[in-house]
Order: sequence, then structure tokens, then C-alpha cells
Amino acid sequence: MFEYLQKNLNKALYILKGNNKITEINIVETLKEIHRALIDADVSYKIAKTFVQKIKEKSIGRKVLTSLNPKQLIIKIVYDELVLLMGEKKMDINLSNNPSIILICGLQGSGKTSFSSKLAFFLRKKNKTPLLVAADIHRPAAIDQLKIMGDKENIPVFFLRESKSVIEIMEKSFIYASEKKHNVIIIDTAGRLSIDQIMMDEIKKIHQYSQPSETLFVVDAMTGQDAINTVQVFSKYLNIDGIVMTKLDGDSRGGVAITMSSVVGKPIKFISNGEKVEDMEIFYPERIANRILGMGDIISFVEKVQEQFDEEKTKKIYRKISKNRFDFEDLLEQIQQVKKIGSIKNIVSMIPGMANFFVKDKKDSLNQIESIILSMTPYERNHPKVFTDDIRRKKRISKGAGVTLMDMDLFLKQFYNISRMMKTIKENSGKEIIKNFLSKIINKENNNMH
Repeated sequence: MFEYLQKNLNKALYILKGNNKITEINIVETLKEIHRALIDADVSYKIAKTFVQKIKEKSIGRKVLTSLNPKQLIIKIVYDELVLLMGEKKMDINLSNNPSIILICGLQGSGKTSFSSKLAFFLRKKNKTPLLVAADIHRPAAIDQLKIMGDKENIPVFFLRESKSVIEIMEKSFIYASEKKHNVIIIDTAGRLSIDQIMMDEIKKIHQYSQPSETLFVVDAMTGQDAINTVQVFSKYLNIDGIVMTKLDGDSRGGVAITMSSVVGKPIKFISNGEKVEDMEIFYPERIANRILGMGDIISFVEKVQEQFDEEKTKKIYRKISKNRFDFEDLLEQIQQVKKIGSIKNIVSMIPGMANFFVKDKKDSLNQIESIILSMTPYERNHPKVFTDDIRRKKRISKGAGVTLMDMDLFLKQFYNISRMMKTIKENSGKEIIKNFLSKIINKENNNMH
């Protein structure tokens, strides 16, 4: 996410390295490269020009504090301008009513149905009781898609398979929600290949009947500037409260995400960056600006870790560690807990400096470790010491896992290091196990990338 823009902005800012003051001469090339980076990232020419002009005005003549260098000062100015461009602060969705009704709309293929299920999953973690409503009466597979997603996460889905009336679906879903005490209703509506009168008449009808607390318009980031045009046209017909950007994990250059709010005057409230139900985030302009400038987003990273943290399991592992019984089964359990956060690729932009070392097509090291452990017998998993000086076991497992013998030796060395490290952790510091384990995995990935 934003890798392309981040790479080009870093290249632009590198020009100032070594200079001890900002002058019109040494900043010209930097501003030129920043402008080019924005254009290449699919930011409109007008916005890119204004953005660069503001940076120039705020940097020329500024005294550089002794604690800063010109590059750091420009980064601070660029950061401030990016935050302003993206809406300045995060905007929450309105959940004040009971039930709170959230209307999801957008073009066909933008990811409305997937986002609806992600939002329901997200709100359930916030102690809400969401109900998904399948209100797409035009696409036969829409109900099945939403139901499959809902069933997978045990989220109820209301649908009337034979009904061709969106008003009937609304009416009966509200009765059902009241009976089952759902305090949030998420309505997944039909999309079209383009905005047309039939679509607008239907969505206006749904909006008027449901009186939603929140109307969210879902746009595909990969459509670039067309996404902005779509929201602008749609806004003429129906008032929307916020925007959802999807498919930011694809080949999106990110320009539409950083300019959408300022162009259409509506806040981006969520971003979706993966296929898993947990691959969704609240849109924080300041955090995204940090990621774009390669400064990471530790707050979001810690939040993801805490969401998946299981204190009871960690205490159980500590008790085994204290008795010198930490084995490969325990390590496998920890890996599976970490993987719930997301792949190294998805979280790399949240860790300062990691993006510089990340190789896009690098095989995920967590998957490799998992394969090695799963290639062992139950006895081997519970008795790590059997591998000491046993080359035959190592060869058999490396072959079964599809890794080299060198990879196998590196893994065993890492495991023994983790085991020794964990012995120093106190029981009431259980979260440190996760923290240090992550650190070891990330450092291994970092070393491999060199």
C-alpha cells in the first residue's frame, strides 16, 4: 500500500541529504521530483502543482533548527501537507442510533459485499451485534456471496431470495433485527457498471425508506481518477457521509486515496487492503502520511497485535518455558497467532524502515517456518533436542518442507535462540513473548532481504 509513492518521495527527499540549509537552488530539484512522484502516483496535475507550491512557500527562508537538517524539515512540511490533503483527522461513523443503519453503495465490482462483511466483523469486535442485509435484487450471486462471508464469521445475514422489492426486504429485515436485538444493520445494495437513472432511483428509494445513520460509498482505488469522478457524480444525487477505499493492496499507486477527501469534500472513513475479513482499517490521515514517508505506523501495528493477543495461551506457554519445555508445537501456535495480524507484506509499511528492505516477491518466512514444523512427526515437534547432530532428520524434514538444509539449520538456530531469550521473560510480562517473537521474526526477514 502506497509503496510506489513512498519510493519516489524518498528518492526526491534524498536530494537534500548532506545540505545544511534550504535555498531556492537546492530545493528546486527536490520539488521537481516531489511533483513527478505525485503525478506518477495518479494525483491530478492541479493538486500536485498546488501541493508543491505550498511546500516551497513554507520552506524557503525557514531557519533550520540545530536539531534538524533540511531533509528533516522538508519531510515535516510534506507530512503536514499530506495530512491536510487527506482530511486532517479521522472521522468516525455514526453509531448513535439503536439500531444504527449503515447503507453501503457503489459501482459493481468495487467491493461493496466484501466490505459489508468486513465492517460487520469490525463492529462485532467493538461489542456491537450487526445484521447484514442482502438488498441486491439484480445480481443472483449477491445473496450467496454475502451469506458465505457471514456464515464463515458467524454473522447473521437477512435475505429474501424470491423477493424483487427492495422495500419489502428493508421492511422485513428491520422487523427481524428488532426481534433478534441487532443494534447495527448493514445494508449491501446493488451496483451497476456505471451510474444510471435506474440505479439512482433504487438507491434513493432505499435511502428514503431506511433513513440510514451512515451512508458509505465504496470505491475501487485501482480505477484511479475515475474513482473521484464517480463519487462526484454520485454526490449530486445522494448525500453520502463517507468514502471507503478498497483494493489498496493491488496495483494502486495511491494518488486517489490521498486526494479523494480534498476533491469531493467527503472524508475517507475506511480502507480495505486485502481479501481476509480482518483486512480493513479506519482511515487515519496522520498514520497514512507516516507510512507514505517511510516512518511507519507503530500505533496501528500495536493495535493489530493486541486484537489477536491471547493472554491465556501466552501464560500457558510461559509455564512451559519456565520448565524448559518450550517446543515446536508452541512455536507453531505462536506463528498462527502472529499470522492473524497479516502477512509480513501487509504489515511491513507499519514498521519504520522495513519498507526499504522488503522484496515484493519474497516468500513469507512465517509460512516457511510453519511448513518446516508441519513436516515433523508429533514426537519431533515435542522433543526439539532430537535434531542435535542428526543430519538424517534434518534432510528428511527440509525435503518435506521444500526448503534447503541451510534453511533448516537457520530455523533450528533461531528456535534455540528464541527459547533462550524467552527464559528471561517474567510471567506477568506475557505480552513481551509476542513482542520479542515478532522482533525475532522481523529481524530474520530483514537480514534475509539484505
